[in-house]
Amino acid sequence: MNRRTINAVIILGILSVLSILIVQIFWIRNTTALQQVSITIQEREDSLNHIQFEENVHLALRNVLDDISSQKADSSDLYGAVKQLETDYFTVDINEELLPFYLENLLKREFYNQNVNYDFQFGIYDCFTDSIVFGKLIKYTPESNGFTQSETINTKTTDQLKWKSDGHYFTVFFPEVFNSQKNGIRTTSFSPYLYLFTIVIVVLLFFGFSLTVIFKQKRLSEVKTDFINNMTHELKTPISSIGLSSEMIIRSNQDMNIETIKKYASLIFKENKRLENQVERVLNIAKLDKHEISLKKEAFDLHELLKEVKENIEFNNSDKKSTIQLNLTSKNSVLNLDSVHITNVIYNLIDNAVKYCNVEPIISISTERTPKHFLISIEDNGIGIKKENLKHLFDKFYRVPTGNLHNVKGFGLGLYYVKMILNEHNGAITVKSNLGKNTVFEIALPLT
Repeated sequence: MNRRTINAVIILGILSVLSILIVQIFWIRNTTALQQVSITIQEREDSLNHIQFEENVHLALRNVLDDISSQKADSSDLYGAVKQLETDYFTVDINEELLPFYLENLLKREFYNQNVNYDFQFGIYDCFTDSIVFGKLIKYTPESNGFTQSETINTKTTDQLKWKSDGHYFTVFFPEVFNSQKNGIRTTSFSPYLYLFTIVIVVLLFFGFSLTVIFKQKRLSEVKTDFINNMTHELKTPISSIGLSSEMIIRSNQDMNIETIKKYASLIFKENKRLENQVERVLNIAKLDKHEISLKKEAFDLHELLKEVKENIEFNNSDKKSTIQLNLTSKNSVLNLDSVHITNVIYNLIDNAVKYCNVEPIISISTERTPKHFLISIEDNGIGIKKENLKHLFDKFYRVPTGNLHNVKGFGLGLYYVKMILNEHNGAITVKSNLGKNTVFEIALPLT
């Protein structure tokens, strides 16, 4: 995927997010406006219902008082006897003889006639003590379209259920009025903008994750392309050498001496070994990725390994004269390790120190033992590594750009192999570098 395609994906993604944001804001504003209109209408209806309810109750209670009164009083006086203390609570002053059963029937009849179809509770109070002397809860049943009596609160005996014309009043309370009138439009405390914020965050996270995957895939594609190019170049050279040497032997006549034939045969053997090592390295990486490599750990002296590496590098490196300085301060250097893979790790690091050096390589190797780890430090005097390249140094197929230095060969698998092997040993590796001066790798191997 080229850069132009990625830019197009980013632009389309941003436009999509903005479109979703605009549509959601428009939808929320319209929904909120409609909800406010509905709430306003409902509030007006509730207000009208309240007014109508209060008027109906006043009329019903005035009719009850009119039926109870022995002398017909003026309607304004009767209306004034009915007082509303709260929306659902009324009191009625009475100067007539009062029978509870008769009062109950009158209340049922008048409330039914005035369409006051709610449960109500009436009580008769003693003016002197301001305490209830009789009370009853009357239930309204829509199925039977009428009232049925319920619990009775009675503080006097049955033969006393009659009061003279002084010292008492009655009240009416509607316990279900507020509940029934609040069952209209229900508002929620959940803000629609919180919903919008959540949706936008989810979309942005998905978009960001998609871009991350795209860039990773692009980088992986570029790295794999570089690996294939490097691998083709690395394999082409020994194959060409083997082919040329084989052709020379085939075309040889009787005049070619045995020494020349041995020279070509030795070259074929050497280049074949080089091919074998390169293929083996790639196969080892594939096995590491699939976790198919099983370590064969045994007691292994790291100091002996480092001394052997020093001798091999200094005496067998014909391209560059290398110097290795050992500072082995650890008293006990025997650990339980896979000797083959740890040897490959050390050789890989030192091989890089030699290859990435423009002058005579001087490599300093030191060891140290801490309570939990055995530390190996490898410092060189090479070209160094830029800070931005350090984070990718142990990635598979990654090779540090070397500018005009094109003679360094490799697949970008060496440090990845080092990292994987140390991970298998529960170890770790860190790197520090000063561009143009030196690079220091530090290996930490657990003691247990």
